[in-house]
Amino acid sequence: MENVRKVIGVGEAILDILFRGGQPVAAVPGGSSFNSIISVGRAGVPCTFVGYTGADIVGQNTVKFLNSNGVGTDHFQLRKGEKSAISLAFLGENKDASYLFYKEPPHVSANWTLPEMSKGDVMLFGSYYAACAGMRPLIMQMLEKAAKENVIVYYDLNFRSNHSDELESLTPAILQNFRQSTIVRGSADDFEVMFSSRDARVIYNRCISQYCPFFICTYGAEQIVVCTPNTVYEFEAPPIQDVVSTVGAGDSFNAGFACALIWENIMPEDLPNLRQEDWKRLIETACHFAGETCRSTENYIKRYEKHPDNPHPLGSGT
Repeated sequence: MENVRKVIGVGEAILDILFRGGQPVAAVPGGSSFNSIISVGRAGVPCTFVGYTGADIVGQNTVKFLNSNGVGTDHFQLRKGEKSAISLAFLGENKDASYLFYKEPPHVSANWTLPEMSKGDVMLFGSYYAACAGMRPLIMQMLEKAAKENVIVYYDLNFRSNHSDELESLTPAILQNFRQSTIVRGSADDFEVMFSSRDARVIYNRCISQYCPFFICTYGAEQIVVCTPNTVYEFEAPPIQDVVSTVGAGDSFNAGFACALIWENIMPEDLPNLRQEDWKRLIETACHFAGETCRSTENYIKRYEKHPDNPHPLGSGT
């Protein structure tokens, strides 16, 4: 029997409380990879999430939320004696956000188990969680297993300026993540903090290509640049109407790309042979997910019902 491909998210879980005009307007479970995996689950793609939170009411509600959105939690821990992480997101005039975080440094526990992986699965990971010392044992085990099973590893750098004082200490782990990834994605803002450049070609040639063959750099509402060993593709970002919040847009972009890899039946060995139109379809689906999230106070796409004639609810041209 052929294995059903799935998406495996690895990351932190945090309760995001959104403020507009100084007043709270929403409270939603979040975290970079967490947001991505919720969108994957809502799109109907099999998925599971590896992470942890406290065993308090916030953590219990987080597990219920994952399960209700189709996300497996066999490898998600509720830890007694630990408080769940909380962030405050203050939305500005442009619907972007600035953050305050209330959390303990991420760390592994001795009784963690790893999910099953199969060829063609997609592993999503990134952010500070993927590079900090406390999580390196788990991340390295996950990456080693992904390499052994020929999994597509999608790494979102997601490196924010609030961690710039740790850049020197985190760089070796980040470069190791590059080395063990199939695709590296990041925003121009991320790479400006880390490499002092916003030019995708410069970043790829100087800092990415020797580690990872495929690179996606996003420029907000402007464009998406895809760098491969053979060429560079530029795609215009589609306009988004009625933006409510940009929180989670990049995470949903990642989710859409992961879903598109599975919907388009693209396996690891297919990536070097993708044509411009293939990358275009992948990017369009990713942008659909991101745009959907921008029109909501939630950090993810809305729920979609599958239809026999339209198995790819957000896919371009389906």
